[in-house]
Amino acid sequence: MLQSALPKRLVCLTEETTEALYAIGADDLIVGISGFTVRPRHARKEKPKVSTYLDAKVDEIVALKPDLVLAWSDLQADICASLIREGVEVLCFNHRSLEGILAMLLRLGALIGRVETMQAYVSELQRDLEQARLRGQQRRRRPRVYFEEWFDPLISGICWVSELIELCGGHDVYAEHRQYQDARRRIIAQPADVIERAPDIMLASWCGKMFKPERVRARDGWDRIPALQHDEMHEIHSSVILQPGPAALTEGLRQIMDIFDRWEAKEANKRP
Repeated sequence: MLQSALPKRLVCLTEETTEALYAIGADDLIVGISGFTVRPRHARKEKPKVSTYLDAKVDEIVALKPDLVLAWSDLQADICASLIREGVEVLCFNHRSLEGILAMLLRLGALIGRVETMQAYVSELQRDLEQARLRGQQRRRRPRVYFEEWFDPLISGICWVSELIELCGGHDVYAEHRQYQDARRRIIAQPADVIERAPDIMLASWCGKMFKPERVRARDGWDRIPALQHDEMHEIHSSVILQPGPAALTEGLRQIMDIFDRWEAKEANKRP
């Protein structure tokens, strides 16, 4: 590949590409980031913040003269279209699965000419996932898990979240929803259905809002759910688990595993 063809000025409209580029020492290529970026924390001090999630400062991005803008999902389609109309080249990733996250990272590495470095980084992530899979397989009892991405209406977890739950040895009670790309088709129309599925653990990540257990406890009939009866409601911050990149595969994975380990230990202590 001609070195002159490699992008040297990148704008990252979501955190996962920023985190990955910093992780492999390619942060010198970044000239603009999302204002929602928290990983790595010092990126916020070093790089101009030119977007939120659904909005972007198009004029400021154009002024940065990027070779390429990196985006994620149909939710940023309008931003991408605005930039394209301004003559800016845009690459919008659209993955939803663990495999998709790893594939995105490898494509990103190839795009900037850092194939081997990114492959080594991805191999580390894969080793962590494999260790989690082996640990999950050893569980004597798999917790039934309900993941709530939003509360009004109730929305179950996106594909990579469901896969992480299963990988860590849990059973996602709404695993059938993981096939859907969009949140609309993951809406739980009848909250009473969650009661029937009787999850042992509730994981919550209200997409940028603070989780409020009291709101869950106030739901009609939810006091019959084992997760509520045994104080097994746990928040995992959206910046960790709902980020389609490294954070979900590292800190998100660790938090889920720790919650399941503690639940399993409690269950073992209950037995005579």
